[in-house]
Amino acid sequence: MESMFGFQSQRRRMSFDSLKRLGHISPAVQSHLKHASPSSDCFACFLSTCKNGERPHLTSNCLQVYLTLCSALAFSALGAYLHIALNVGGTLTTLGCLAAIAFLISLPPSQDHQRNRFALLMSAALLQGASIGPLLDLVLHFDPRILVMAFVGTAIAFGCFSGAAILAKRREYLYLGGLLSSALSILLWLQFAASIFGHSRTTFTFELYFGLLVFMGYMVFDTQEIIERAHHGDMDYIKHALTLFTDFVAVLVRVLVIMLKNAREKSDEEEKRKKRY
Repeated sequence: MESMFGFQSQRRRMSFDSLKRLGHISPAVQSHLKHASPSSDCFACFLSTCKNGERPHLTSNCLQVYLTLCSALAFSALGAYLHIALNVGGTLTTLGCLAAIAFLISLPPSQDHQRNRFALLMSAALLQGASIGPLLDLVLHFDPRILVMAFVGTAIAFGCFSGAAILAKRREYLYLGGLLSSALSILLWLQFAASIFGHSRTTFTFELYFGLLVFMGYMVFDTQEIIERAHHGDMDYIKHALTLFTDFVAVLVRVLVIMLKNAREKSDEEEKRKKRY
């Protein structure tokens, strides 16, 4: 019995010590992550305060994170609001978002183009929000609580997966790149086949849940890839924030569709029960 309690206490001590070790991430890369991801700033703040034995002041430190990813999410929310108010979302906003991303990637990450690239990122986020505006409008008309729960759940998942990638050993999850690329190609081929032969309920459900799993894996992989690129001198935080923003939106959309689908099925079953009785 004593050996069991001793093993559990040793396990807790090892897990806490692993939280305090960030030797595999250099200070420059930690500073870079603060500009690329809000959750990374919270983790870095927490870990640094744990080293010094001080109480973490997460609220005040997280206010400094609104540089890239949080700004993109805010502009995306603004784009969704513009669609709900003015009905501007659609094919044109999707094409505009893709064009803004392509233009952003084509510009070199230099100081001369930094403002232009940041403006393109915010424009792409705004257009992306307008593009998913019809889905958000449908969710709000059905049950606004679904939107809140989906966003909170996606934010928690993003923080957990991104934090796990930061705390893991260097290059530990980079092997996922090949698996995730293969899985993404499977999804693309399924979409192509469905556009020719038509969608079925089984294939739609498979694409939904499998796509959610794939993009959650990309949260881990992209975070570690950003860390590794930063170690090699790639400090393009605008492009890295775009990558994380894409993962966040991809997961959020799938969570919204899954929750809306389950809520509709539940309401249909309740209506059938009422008609029977």
